[in-house]
Amino acid sequence: MTDTPAELKTLRDSIDNLDAALIHILAERFKCTQRVGELKARLQLPSSDPNREKLQIERLRALAQGAHLDPDFAEKFLAFVIKEVIRHHELAKAPN
Repeated sequence: MTDTPAELKTLRDSIDNLDAALIHILAERFKCTQRVGELKARLQLPSSDPNREKLQIERLRALAQGAHLDPDFAEKFLAFVIKEVIRHHELAKAPN
């Protein structure tokens, strides 16, 4: 087995730290969206808000472009997150 070059190890450590940060940020985001889902359920609002989603996609695509990240990737990522949020909102509406 060969030793991992120091530079490669440093880069991998950075990636691991960023992955951990992403998970924690997503967890915080889902805490907020869970509260939104509970509020929507209480107010009998629909789980999905297509106008809001459209604005969020446009905003995220612009942020991605400014950060030199593929806007299509950012949109796909957001679509995945939104789908999960809507699923949570549907669960919040379900009778216990």
